[in-house]
Amino acid sequence: MPGLTKEQGINQVMGGRHIVILGAGASIAATRRNGERNGRQLPSMLNFVEVVGLQDIVAEIPKELKSENFETLYGNLYAHDPNSPLLVDIQQRIQAYFGNMQLPDEPTIYDYLILSLRSKDHIATFNWDPFLYQAFVRNREFTKNLPYMSFLHGTVALGYSKEDKRSGPIGYQCRAEGGIFEPVPLLYPVNEKNYNENEFIVDAWKGLESVLGKDNGSVRATIFGYGAPVSDVEAVGLLNKAWGTPDDRAMEQFEIIDVVPEEELKRRWKGFIHSHHYDVSDSYFGSSLANNPRRTCESYFSHYKALTIDEAFRSNNPVPQNFRSLDELWVWHQPLIDAEVKAGDDK
Repeated sequence: MPGLTKEQGINQVMGGRHIVILGAGASIAATRRNGERNGRQLPSMLNFVEVVGLQDIVAEIPKELKSENFETLYGNLYAHDPNSPLLVDIQQRIQAYFGNMQLPDEPTIYDYLILSLRSKDHIATFNWDPFLYQAFVRNREFTKNLPYMSFLHGTVALGYSKEDKRSGPIGYQCRAEGGIFEPVPLLYPVNEKNYNENEFIVDAWKGLESVLGKDNGSVRATIFGYGAPVSDVEAVGLLNKAWGTPDDRAMEQFEIIDVVPEEELKRRWKGFIHSHHYDVSDSYFGSSLANNPRRTCESYFSHYKALTIDEAFRSNNPVPQNFRSLDELWVWHQPLIDAEVKAGDDK
């Protein structure tokens, strides 16, 4: 059967924007595949106190405010006394625990993810950990044509200078006479999540909303390990407002990477899915990002807006999973980069 060969697909460089939204499941998947360099564990809200080492702080919280779920506990404490010094202690302890996390030397899912997209694309994450930013920094040694990032709940990797309205590595100065990047809040009361109170968070949401809309070139959206429909009504409301109704996005492709059964995922995300225009994978390596890295939108156009029979039957270019070093990962991606340079899409 005729169709675009793998090589022809590599050399096909087009537009279209791919939006990827990350939840805790993405970082968990990444660390299960390649553990954090020093063996640090990513906590859940049920073992958060023990993993992060908050037992001494929690011991000072009144019994009636405590909960097995840490997010609920924090919300109870905030509602009881929003000026409690314990809230500051908790934020500082979390910053210290997550801030010392490091990617291992070998390629992780975050390295694959960063390299699967280009500067026209966008990754938004709800995760505090520094893994996405660390992957971005180390892969810039290979190519500058990498996706823009938004940190929707803040991150331990970046701070914010209110004077300069800029973000950067925590503790760094953006100018000689000041402008220090200060840590941003990481925790918000579960029942009062207000994404308009912090400038860093506001900018992150504006960045995502500006590219998620129907008229801004987004043809693919991937949700990776994010269960927000059952935990964060405000966040889902903001996403839904930017994305629009399923009828608004009748041709765009919605993808979910999660270990939750497909029927449950369809129910959770029904406000985003139009008819059969969705894909579900229980692994990153089964996703469009891994099957056609850096050409996810080209693949979309081939399958859903093909003008010729050759385009309609396009061969995938799946990235191997067994690279032992970043150099090996970069060598594999080099033909894709070369084609982008040739096409003038290497910014």
